[in-house]
Amino acid sequence: AADRRLRPTQPFPGSRCLPCEHRSPARDSHLVTDAQLIADILRGDAIAERRLYDAHVDRVYRLAWRMAGDETLARDFTQDTFIRAFDKLADFRGDSSFATWLHSIATSVILNGLKKVRRIHGREIGGDEVPDAIIPTREAEPDLKIRLRRAIDGLPDGYRTVFVMHDVEGYTHEEIAGALGIQPGTSKAQLHRARARLREELADFAGEWAV
Repeated sequence: AADRRLRPTQPFPGSRCLPCEHRSPARDSHLVTDAQLIADILRGDAIAERRLYDAHVDRVYRLAWRMAGDETLARDFTQDTFIRAFDKLADFRGDSSFATWLHSIATSVILNGLKKVRRIHGREIGGDEVPDAIIPTREAEPDLKIRLRRAIDGLPDGYRTVFVMHDVEGYTHEEIAGALGIQPGTSKAQLHRARARLREELADFAGEWAV
């Protein structure tokens, strides 16, 4: 399967994309934490801003693509997420991890963006293919892939978001709870209900795929 972990078309908010050779070796250690990078950014360090972006962009993009099923939308949502995050960076207090805080912004951007697109087009937005992590391996069942895609697209937004974040992208229930502003128990309950709905929708494929 093709690697979907692509960078946004405009890879860095503010067009301050710096090539690797221009980065400071002293600050390029993997030991530099998000908190240190944020402190540097708030002091006006553009290199730190780029490094924080690089550290988190792939996971944000993957989530955007899984939710939107469309590369252009995923790029736009990723770009908008980072623009908003850097605009609000001074408000980050460290009560949760930066990743959790960033993903809460990402999920808001993605869900609101999808609602806007649906209003414009008057239909649900779905991908041209099902995410790799949940595609059945049997090549002889193209109808199953189509039905699975439609079943996932047909889930209520909350169920679909939790299902994609947990079962496709591997977020923990604690991470999902922090990103969506819900309790971990709520995340678990929504995942259980999402799986139950998918089982019901795909009951005639029993034995070929199970959630």
